[in-house]
Amino acid sequence: MSDNWDVPRRRMLETLRDHGMANPRVLSAMAAVPRHCFVPEDLQQQAYADRALPIGERQTISQPLMVARMVELLELTANARVLEVGTGSGYAAAVLAQLAAEVVSIERIPSLANRARATLAELGYGRVQVVAGDGTQGYAPAAPYQGIIVAAATAEVPPALVEQLADGGRLVLPLGPPNLQRLTRLIRHGDTCTREVFDAVIFVPLIAPSDHDNGPT
Repeated sequence: MSDNWDVPRRRMLETLRDHGMANPRVLSAMAAVPRHCFVPEDLQQQAYADRALPIGERQTISQPLMVARMVELLELTANARVLEVGTGSGYAAAVLAQLAAEVVSIERIPSLANRARATLAELGYGRVQVVAGDGTQGYAPAAPYQGIIVAAATAEVPPALVEQLADGGRLVLPLGPPNLQRLTRLIRHGDTCTREVFDAVIFVPLIAPSDHDNGPT
């Protein structure tokens, strides 16, 4: 059913295709998720533009192209279990839920976790479990994961995430110093991982929750 967002949504998909995105499952997932529901009301008219937008708490919703690119690198199957580190608005978790059987998303800022949880529930994404906690430690109770995606930059790969990756699973994250990272994919093969390096990117840093983060919300 069409709505007022059809035209900007189509333009977003055209931009993705123009930048080489061709995976039909990923494009269908991006088309299915109402991105405007995950941004502040005063920014909804910009929701489908290919840019990051502020969502509060000095955090952003990543540009659509970056979400699509990272999701594509996971190469998810329909029965996969996925861990997302850095829930933010919940948008990428919703995209992942279109592609996988189960999504666990962990967010260090409780207010963002609560808001994302409410938005996802309202939109019917019951397969997404949002956890408030330390993303550097992953979420062991639901491991192993066929895919792990990290929406924050780190100079080193957190060991806990590698440990929670299933054999043959893929971990995608921005790896490098604060001013510039490279999108990197690790594929686990038993006790070892192969590493592939892709686009240059800039993300907010991956940090553990502080006492301030865990205060009243």
